[in-house]
Amino acid sequence: MLACYTDRLSLRPGESFALHISVENGPCRLEIARVGLNRETVLTMEDIEAGHHPVPPHADRDGCGWPAALEVTAGEDWRSGYYDILLTDAAGEQTHHFVCIKPKAGTTGSKAVLVLATNTYQSYNWWGGANAYSNVTGLMSGKVPFDEAMDQAIGVLSTQRPFIQMIVAAPEGAPRLINMRKRDFREKPWAADPEWMRHHQISPYDGSAGFMNKWEHAFAAWTEAEGYVFDYVTDYDLDTDPDLLSAYSSAFFVGHSEYWSGDERAQVEQFVDNGGHAAILSGNTCFWKVRWENDGKTYVCHKWKGFTAEDAGPEKATHLWSHPAFGAPEAELTGLSFNFGGYHRLGMCVSRGSSGFTVYNDKHWALNGTDLFYGDQLGADVPLIGYESDGCRFEFGEDGLPKAITTGGVPENLEIIAIAPATLGEDPESGYAPMIPPEKLDVIADCIYGDGSPAMQQRLLRGHAVLASFKRGEGEVFNTGTTEWAHGLVAKDPFVETITRNVMERFDVTKSEAVSASAAK
Repeated sequence: MLACYTDRLSLRPGESFALHISVENGPCRLEIARVGLNRETVLTMEDIEAGHHPVPPHADRDGCGWPAALEVTAGEDWRSGYYDILLTDAAGEQTHHFVCIKPKAGTTGSKAVLVLATNTYQSYNWWGGANAYSNVTGLMSGKVPFDEAMDQAIGVLSTQRPFIQMIVAAPEGAPRLINMRKRDFREKPWAADPEWMRHHQISPYDGSAGFMNKWEHAFAAWTEAEGYVFDYVTDYDLDTDPDLLSAYSSAFFVGHSEYWSGDERAQVEQFVDNGGHAAILSGNTCFWKVRWENDGKTYVCHKWKGFTAEDAGPEKATHLWSHPAFGAPEAELTGLSFNFGGYHRLGMCVSRGSSGFTVYNDKHWALNGTDLFYGDQLGADVPLIGYESDGCRFEFGEDGLPKAITTGGVPENLEIIAIAPATLGEDPESGYAPMIPPEKLDVIADCIYGDGSPAMQQRLLRGHAVLASFKRGEGEVFNTGTTEWAHGLVAKDPFVETITRNVMERFDVTKSEAVSASAAK
């Protein structure tokens, strides 16, 4: 076995982190590289000695407790970004971890900051046994039935353990969490690429989080190619540094920013209210409330069991942000909610959908210069909508445009640009075996409508992905309503690229001087 973890996930140049290693075939070689448009190696070390340490019981909950093999100091010249930690042992086996390098203390390298969805990474990480969803080890071994494995999910997770490698080091070319084509007539449903997943022994949770060769990496590569400059921080940084965002004009959340702590959310709300811009190029955003303990070594995320797994009041409890006990549905900040969206082109969830938005408000500022008009499809060729999407309830006005209904915290002034059908679950009467783990529709319906009856649950099965924006306080929020937006950038879809450039300009994202000078010629 070769595995490693760090004592912290973010730091500034000149600061240090401890690297904990367990290796059977030492010594090891270490390479640390910044990952974006290119892989830029900043440090290599040879002949690192580290012992072989056992995996303790409940490592998923309590951590590994391995001794530190070495301490690494971030160079003063390390640019803010995502840094891959690659270890190779004497037998050629490799393992990955990562750290986020923030800008130097008291400085910024940009007016914009990318907030890495590291809370989502933690929720899906099942190294050592279980994650917030399931006893994944038991499930993958075939020894624990699906329903029983789901019931063995844990709500207290340690950060002091390695990550599942497919989360932090997905290979180039790993399939997306979407069916790339529509289901044919009476064709048996599927999800993503089952053959690839079986061949690589991938769990159902490995593709839903992580940076490398996933959403945030795609966004980072595109922005760097375009000359946009971002500082990088993690979810945890927004939890522990309450003034972090005050130095920026815009904050970006990309891919799958699903889990937010109370302090993180409070900071983003204050930031927007004070004139900041939040660009949400993500789906299922801010869906679950979580909390941090033990100086970032313990992550608490009880999900559906939030009010039964522990005796905690609303301030500390973890559950759906839309739970009435919190009085703060996520749509008040994001404009949209997964409660009103769901899945698209995955299993039997809108299995023959176009995977594109239908444009309604073609006069919206985000569509300037796109050559998109009423009724056009946006992103169907990418495909742009899949995996998870956020939306809202709406009705059509006399002008033929969809108007937001203010259910579940959705703001009255939400400007809907485009929509597409999505659903929170598969039809149990379809005659096909379900492919997607079911959401607790009765709980969601009770949270949203105060009524968990089957009739109200049916409402949740008829949702929409929504592309929208709204003004909040002195600031503004733009929300793509889909996890897959960054894949539109990878595909160089001209419509997605133009919309994203419009957001960058309106939200005052820094562009490198070299690129700006070249564009001016």
